[in-house]
Amino acid sequence: MPAGHSTGRSSRSGPRAKRRAERRKRLRRTILLGSAALVVVSATAYTLMPGDDGAKTTAGRTAAQPDPTDAQSADGDGNAVPQGGQKPPSPQPSASPSVQPKGSPSPQPSATAARPGVFKASGTAGNAQGKGPARRWRIEVEEGSGVDPESAARSVEAILGDPRGWTKDPKYGFQLVGAGQPVDFTIKIATPKTTDLLCDVVTPELIGETNCSSGHTVVVNLKRWQEGSPQFSGSPEEYRALIINHEVGHELGRGHESCPGPGQPAPAMMQQIKGLLGCKSNAWPYDSNGTYLSGPSVL
Repeated sequence: MPAGHSTGRSSRSGPRAKRRAERRKRLRRTILLGSAALVVVSATAYTLMPGDDGAKTTAGRTAAQPDPTDAQSADGDGNAVPQGGQKPPSPQPSASPSVQPKGSPSPQPSATAARPGVFKASGTAGNAQGKGPARRWRIEVEEGSGVDPESAARSVEAILGDPRGWTKDPKYGFQLVGAGQPVDFTIKIATPKTTDLLCDVVTPELIGETNCSSGHTVVVNLKRWQEGSPQFSGSPEEYRALIINHEVGHELGRGHESCPGPGQPAPAMMQQIKGLLGCKSNAWPYDSNGTYLSGPSVL
């Protein structure tokens, strides 16, 4: 090759060519960096752009509640718990009066709700009645029966202290005592179903209808207390006196008696609910003159 001439390869690898190549590399790097910056700026502007409903909806949903598409279960309090076992912080109580704040007392059951077999004792106490040793007694009312134990206690106290009652005999005396005090016998006012259980009633015609004295407990059938008896011509209040006098008579050791004769007063110790056998309805052991109204003993 003649001296003073270079090949094309030598020319391309000369200093000038190297400088041009370096400039091209820097230019390409600048373009790439600028493009990346433009993408970042565009994304930022898109995020901050006002009126972007999609962004606002997403942000609002994240702040207020979980995405409804997330799989969830419920814990014992009914709060949503994301799968994975992490329980979110308990929500703040709502200001709405219809929402009960967590931790507040649960509503109590109605005071009149029936509670079969559960009895409430009266707290009323009274003075000794009669001349004999005072037999202490208390009244208990089955819950849900609708009978007020305090009013019932005063009603029974008036019956036991009546001049036609058992205190007419100087051997007998009674005293009403309050809840928690020792007693000689208890008077329970019970629904018919509970009465049948306490009295062990098995006779078909007497199921749900009768009263009884069991041990030292007088059981008064709520139905009889409120309605009286079809065989008794007096008022329900008068029939209550017959129930108390008859069953307390058993507590005093007296047995059943029968009708002494047609047209005569039925003894208080007669089972008048089974029929009067010609006698007239009567609720009291004694008449107004102090005469004991007796009849033939029933063995």
